[in-house]
Amino acid sequence: MSHLPLPVDANAPKPRRAALLNEGERQSGPARPTRAPDHVGPKPPWLKVRLSNSPVFQEVKRLVKESRLHTVCESASCPNQGECWSRKALTFMILGNVCTRSCGFCDVLTGKPGAVDADEPRRVAEALASLGLRYAVVTSVDRDDLPDGGAAIWAETIQRIKAACPDMGLEVLTPDFKGQDADIQRVVDARPDVFAHNIETVERLHAVVRPQARYERTLHTIAVAHQRGAVTKSGIMVGLGEGPHEVLVTMRDLRDAGCDILNIGQYLRPSSRHLPIDRWVTPEEFAMFKEEGERMGFRHVESGPLVRSSYRADMQAEAMGLEHAWQWEG
Repeated sequence: MSHLPLPVDANAPKPRRAALLNEGERQSGPARPTRAPDHVGPKPPWLKVRLSNSPVFQEVKRLVKESRLHTVCESASCPNQGECWSRKALTFMILGNVCTRSCGFCDVLTGKPGAVDADEPRRVAEALASLGLRYAVVTSVDRDDLPDGGAAIWAETIQRIKAACPDMGLEVLTPDFKGQDADIQRVVDARPDVFAHNIETVERLHAVVRPQARYERTLHTIAVAHQRGAVTKSGIMVGLGEGPHEVLVTMRDLRDAGCDILNIGQYLRPSSRHLPIDRWVTPEEFAMFKEEGERMGFRHVESGPLVRSSYRADMQAEAMGLEHAWQWEG
């Protein structure tokens, strides 16, 4: 039986959540997938990646180490590190490398973070300036231990990067700041070129995939940034137990919230302590998600097995003409 759903009618009225679910089987079974062993077999050919040890890769590795900075590439065990670092594309992770949340898919350390490093914004800006990039991405751990969720450090980091790298486009991948409008707006008002916050999975699976997050809160975060004039972006993992129609519903919800750019990729289990893989999603299904997303009105959809939050973000921005695409009027 095919996993591909019926196509979405681009002219259908919004929202289409119930209609999308009714077009295919409604999802049944446990709302909370367990940390059971995988039963999907070995990785298919389309998920094979080549390691890299190029001079550029080594240069970036040295810079990261000498700057005493963290990257999500390393902390989250990203499979694309070799490809990205070999073309000087990396994602710095600010506010330390210990997260206050315990998402079921993520390999970043969970625990009690240390004190905020007040010098971190300067070092991130200087490191990016030394790389001479046209476009960069910065993310962070969740810091629910801080009254503002780290918004002040976020704003300062953006401002310092903009001052040190005036010709570089900047994308930020942020937490939800517990849905506090003032903290979200503080980051947006520092004027990154793209504001990203990932929804990660469908609504039914949020309780285990993102136990300290909320589906509606993520949509609210995107909506606040959109209302402030930011170009917005989000990402979804597939293969965690969701059905294709649930993915389409989530895409529709993101688009209705004002999301401009969408990334969709295969979930890859970092270890046996993390949630199991439910299925390998085929390249054909990823192509369908891209097609349907474009029909929904997303400005860009990056959909493929190895797509991650920041994967080829610089290429996306260049293709869309988004370098310094800020439309802020406040």
